[in-house]
Amino acid sequence: MSQAIGKTALAYARVWHLVDAKQRVLGRMSVGIAETLMGKHKPIYDPASDCGDYVVVINAKAVKTTGTKAQDKLYRSHSGYPGGLKETTFENMMEKNPDAIIRKAVSGMLPKNRLREPRLGRLFVFEGEEHPYEQNIIKRYDSLGKETRLDPSKVEA
Repeated sequence: MSQAIGKTALAYARVWHLVDAKQRVLGRMSVGIAETLMGKHKPIYDPASDCGDYVVVINAKAVKTTGTKAQDKLYRSHSGYPGGLKETTFENMMEKNPDAIIRKAVSGMLPKNRLREPRLGRLFVFEGEEHPYEQNIIKRYDSLGKETRLDPSKVEA
């Protein structure tokens, strides 16, 4: 009997991953999230096909950075009009919209092509512990980045 799955619906099935951002370094965590969204962890990975999984990130307020990035990092946006440049520091962004920090970091690590927006659509970031996707989660990542696979039959309903 062959163990090959091929390019079937089973191979392209999307799994839900939970990442706890508490005390995790932003850049290192974002690399793993981007790879999961692209599907690089699957044996059927193809850069031109969208075979990635869903990722739910919790505790976005507790993410940390190394060095002096917390004071030095700037997020820029431009309205398109002369003088329309707005700059926001990392600390202000963390107070106002901490989920945007993780979303921008992951977005910068994804390829700049047509698949970027659909992949970012499968990223869900929450400030606290609670999220509405608890029933969907199959894999969890602890503080060290190690994967724990949950048995769907043993998950409490």
